[in-house]
Amino acid sequence: MSSLILINHVKEGEEMANKYRLGDEIKNVIQQHHGTSLIRYFYEKAKDDPEIHTIREEVFRYPGPKPQTKEAGLVMLADSIEAASKTLPDPTDAMIQGMVQKIINRIFIDGQLDECELTLRDLNAIAKSFNRVLDGIFHQRIEYPEPAYITKEEAVENNDSKPSADKGGDKKDKGGSKNGIRRLGVS
Repeated sequence: MSSLILINHVKEGEEMANKYRLGDEIKNVIQQHHGTSLIRYFYEKAKDDPEIHTIREEVFRYPGPKPQTKEAGLVMLADSIEAASKTLPDPTDAMIQGMVQKIINRIFIDGQLDECELTLRDLNAIAKSFNRVLDGIFHQRIEYPEPAYITKEEAVENNDSKPSADKGGDKKDKGGSKNGIRRLGVS
C-alpha cells in the first residue's frame, strides 16, 4: 500500500501540472523524475515479511518512463539525494560525499539514466555541486558563549544600560548593549 501511495504521487503531479497549465517540458520531468526506479525500502520490507510468499519487483517500481533529458535526470538525482540527506543523523562532509556517490552510482547502475544525455563528466560535476550545497546546509556552527541578542528587559535587569564613555561623556547607550553597539530598531 505504501509503495502504491508513492507511485501515485507522480500521477498527482501530472494532474496538478495539467490543472495549472504547466508546459509540456515540466510535465515530462514530473512523469520521468522517478523513472522506473525501485522503491527499495518497501521492497526490502516486503521481502522480509514472512507472510508474503511471492514478491514481484515490478510492483515496487515506478511506471516510468526513464528520464529522457538531462534536466529530468538531474531532477531524479536531486530528488533522491535530497530525500536521503534528511535521514543523516549527524552528517559530516565524508558522510555526505559517500551518500551522494552511493545514490548516483545506484541510479546509474539501475539503468535509470540510460535514456538521457548525462555523461560521466556531468555526473561528476553534479556530485560536486550536490556536495557543496549539502555541506552548506549541514555545516556545523560554533556554540556561542552568550545569546546573539539581549532583549531590552534583560539588559536593564543585568544593568547593561549604563552610560557609555564615548566622546560626549555621559551619553546613555541607546541600544541597551555593551561597548556602545546599537541594536537595530532601537532609537
